[in-house]
Amino acid sequence: MEAHTSAAAGAIFGLDPMWLATTILILTYAVIISEKLNRAIIALIGAMLMIMGGLLTQEQAIAGIDFNTIGLLVGMMIIVSITRKSGLFEYLAIRSAKMVKASPAGILAMLAAVTAVASAFLDNVTTVLLMVPVTLAITEALKVNPYPFLFSQVLASNIGGTATLIGDPPNILIGTLANLSFNQFVINLSPIIIVILAFHLASMHFLWGRKLNATAAARAHVMGFDERKAITDPLLLKKALAVVACVIAAFVTARFIGLEAGTIGMAGAAVLLLLDNMGHSAEHQSESVTKVFNEIEWITIFFFIGLFAVIAGVEHAGVLSLLAHKLVEATGGDMTLTGIGVLWASAVLSAIVDNIPFVATMIPLIKAMAPSFGGADAIQPLWWCLSLGACLGGNGTLIGASANLTVAGIAERNGVPFRFLTYTKTAFPLMLIHVAMCHVYIMWRYF
Repeated sequence: MEAHTSAAAGAIFGLDPMWLATTILILTYAVIISEKLNRAIIALIGAMLMIMGGLLTQEQAIAGIDFNTIGLLVGMMIIVSITRKSGLFEYLAIRSAKMVKASPAGILAMLAAVTAVASAFLDNVTTVLLMVPVTLAITEALKVNPYPFLFSQVLASNIGGTATLIGDPPNILIGTLANLSFNQFVINLSPIIIVILAFHLASMHFLWGRKLNATAAARAHVMGFDERKAITDPLLLKKALAVVACVIAAFVTARFIGLEAGTIGMAGAAVLLLLDNMGHSAEHQSESVTKVFNEIEWITIFFFIGLFAVIAGVEHAGVLSLLAHKLVEATGGDMTLTGIGVLWASAVLSAIVDNIPFVATMIPLIKAMAPSFGGADAIQPLWWCLSLGACLGGNGTLIGASANLTVAGIAERNGVPFRFLTYTKTAFPLMLIHVAMCHVYIMWRYF
């Protein structure tokens, strides 16, 4: 209520701060959904309107930006950018194909499994950017339709990314803003994610895998690929794997060593940049570092920055506090009903709108419910409901998650049709089944 009073005093033209903040938020979301303008531009314009509308001071806008989240994202992007130069991901994809004797059904399952595991530790978009070109090369060699493989990898990337703090941007937001550790995500989410991944692999085999066939000559062609040639820089690979291992160990022990996820991510990035550039000339270092920084997804970073300020404006106006009280009233203060409501609402809405802005809006809303349910510890199940719903819900349509659009874009450029309705009619029912499995898990474990 204090924040509401403060915002009311400075709202432009004496407008009601709640209505003004809500209008800016809705307009921001509407333009993001329309995809008429780049989402980073819209988020920054929304942040500007919050400040110019008198809902936030510049200091409050900056304070609303969670630099722990930004640091973690940038740090992991740098680590992945350098690691990919070694050829590790191409090696994994080729090795996976050869492990199943170049069987199309086996490759369908293996590439999805590799994508899911990689997505648990890397950003989903980065994972698919690394895996899809290799997948297209393998399917071309086998002379099989690449669509089932790409479809399966889209779903696998979002499924695997749900398992850890660093696997999916919504989880990064939830973990950093709700002060949840890497270990808490793994302990609470990985059991159901393993089950869903197994179901996903089985469903892909039932839908497509059992019907895929390749000639003996085509399979022999793939078996002739030399995965060792994919490793273009063995020394860099060793350095990168050592840094990644240390970073993951630091995530696991973060509570004991007293470091936040953003600090760990940036520290790992700094060390790997150092190892990658030591012994080279100043000119080579400048070129190398510039190339790495150019590969950071700055659109995503500035989208987060703008979005944080927009959500801060809504929060300062008192909108989220009001909604939290209304939601608690609507559920009668029943934690079970609230949790299941968050799970399903997150899933369905995240299939319609990008799950990142949705989660950014929901986090302060759930935080505001804490007093009604007995404090921060009592609402922890709600965070797992939000994570599972938002991350898995993103699989429902092509616009539900950034990885989906990324794969569709690469596929289209390579002559593989990836249509919205074709994708949705298969993905949406599967997403609903995955969320129903989460519903059962949530009821069994927490309620």
